[in-house]
Amino acid sequence: MATKTKSKVAKPVRRASPPKARPVAKARKLSGEVYYPSKKVIEQARLKDWDKLAKSAKKDLRGFWEAEANELEWFGKWKKVLDDSKKPFYKWFTGAKVNIVHNAVDRHLKSYRKNKLALIWESEDGKDHRSFSYFGLNRQVVRMANVIKSMGVKKGDRVTIYMGRIPEIVFAMLACAKIGAIHSVVFGGFSVDSLAGRIEDSKSKLVITCDGSFQNGKIVQLKSIVDDSLKRCPAVENVIVVKRVGNEVNMETGRDHWYHELLETPIADGKCETVQMDAEDPLFILYTSGSTGKPKAILHTHGGYMVGTYSTLKYVFDIQDDDRWWCTADPGWITGHSYIVYGPMLNGATSFLFEGGPSYPEPNRWWQVIERYGITIFYTAPTAIRGLMRFGDSWPSKHDLSSLRLLGTVGEPINPEAWRWYHRVIGGEKLPIMDTWWQTETGAFMITPTPVVPLKPGSGTRPFFGQEAEIVDEQGKTVGDDTEGYLVLKNPWPAMLRTIYGDDERYVTQYWSKYPGKYTTGDSAKRDKDGYFWIIGRVDDVIKVSGHRLGTAEVESALVSHPAVAEAAAIGLPHEIKGQGIYTFVLLRAGKVASAELAEELRQHVATHIGPIARPEEVRFVDKLPKTRSGKIMRRVLKARAQGLPEGDISTLEE
Repeated sequence: MATKTKSKVAKPVRRASPPKARPVAKARKLSGEVYYPSKKVIEQARLKDWDKLAKSAKKDLRGFWEAEANELEWFGKWKKVLDDSKKPFYKWFTGAKVNIVHNAVDRHLKSYRKNKLALIWESEDGKDHRSFSYFGLNRQVVRMANVIKSMGVKKGDRVTIYMGRIPEIVFAMLACAKIGAIHSVVFGGFSVDSLAGRIEDSKSKLVITCDGSFQNGKIVQLKSIVDDSLKRCPAVENVIVVKRVGNEVNMETGRDHWYHELLETPIADGKCETVQMDAEDPLFILYTSGSTGKPKAILHTHGGYMVGTYSTLKYVFDIQDDDRWWCTADPGWITGHSYIVYGPMLNGATSFLFEGGPSYPEPNRWWQVIERYGITIFYTAPTAIRGLMRFGDSWPSKHDLSSLRLLGTVGEPINPEAWRWYHRVIGGEKLPIMDTWWQTETGAFMITPTPVVPLKPGSGTRPFFGQEAEIVDEQGKTVGDDTEGYLVLKNPWPAMLRTIYGDDERYVTQYWSKYPGKYTTGDSAKRDKDGYFWIIGRVDDVIKVSGHRLGTAEVESALVSHPAVAEAAAIGLPHEIKGQGIYTFVLLRAGKVASAELAEELRQHVATHIGPIARPEEVRFVDKLPKTRSGKIMRRVLKARAQGLPEGDISTLEE
């Protein structure tokens, strides 16, 4: 596992059983299929002894995180590293004064990093390229912050950001944080209902959007979606519109403002001081699907989230000064927040942002980008890897990928076959793969290797420093090795969510009630005899489609909103590319007739109400749904029936 040998065109590797790298001296012998780090990887890594730091952090949790925090700059130091007096409402670095933007941008202006590239961007079609040094990034953030302030936004106000993958989404997030506003980024693939619900819940007074965005050569009409959403959100006072696609859009006088025109006015000019925030002041809220219909607004804060994202990226991906880091996620998800924007910039890294997807217009698009920009660390989703595997080895083999030194995966468990392909074809059988498990709620990596940790395909390896994980049964008792159970986290960590915005009770119930004193992740997993964790999937009514969490209740609510539907149930079933696909069962209203045309209409109806990501794979019409006597739909029975598996205990099924 070292940097690939230089060659203009990598030759396709003939299919064979996966080779195992030789163990380095004194490496502990592990069971199963294991890939050990090479001497070169260990020599290049800043952290060479994982066990030593893990033991130290376990022994002194507060001391570990205090040392990490001391690597960053604070306006005023903390009185306490961790305040656990009101569990589970943990507080970190209490009494400290800080602003994440000071560490992500401002402090780099005092060093050689002032002229280092902070952000590189390429358009979907490859015709537009923009890059910003840390000095240039700061200038853009200051101007955006001045514009946002001119809209009457103050510390603590919420701002909804609904944009495509362009540099301005990064500027907007940083500008909000700089002035103490709370940003709520909504993924640009969500439709009217989803956007309106999030704007309403956050009580945002400002929305920042684009006239549109590009997706696979087509225009997504972001501004018109915002317009329809705001019919339900009268509290929004202003809308800032960034011109991206150049199409005609409605601009409501007094409410809507072109960003490029605002930049030409005096309001954008001048200095903008970074506001000193309390370490526990809110930084952002981000909505994630839950087992009920209403998405949860996860709240993260300036101090703890800053330390968590800084440290995890530093150690797990061994960020070096000359790295070019590419996380392929959308900034609208937590992966984009933590590891496109905040984590890389806190580390003074160069972060790459790409507008397009992996296979448009051809399946070599990502490999072309890696070669063009000399990307050194590549972090993507198993869904994308599986999708690109379908096109074979020849597409990546057309490109020189020798700049790469580390690979990573995120969003869902990676199946061993996809891991091996990624390692063999993209990594040239040399590059370690950092398989990371974490959540919107955790803010940062929780179970993950570092480059010096031996790897097992499909396993996220072990908890990050300072964290302890456990697999328990329904009663909360620890289960044995290789036994599936509920994954819980035993220790608090700085980047943890502080609450569900506006709903402390739901926060306690959702995450801390099932196993008091332990954080309930909602995932099932198992632990092998070597202490390696294997994530299996969600145990609640949440479906993971291409790494994105969608609640069954959201999908079912969208279906029932159609005039032909009386009842509906949604389940997630294994999908070769997406990990899970959405399959739905629909009970029609009296007088409505099932047809292929109606099924397609319902699929589109869901996509319109939630977003294309939620479009069901199948709509199956049924005469009744399996329910408990209390009326709860038994989705596990539907899953079993759909896959031809035993239905298990159905004693609670209604007659």
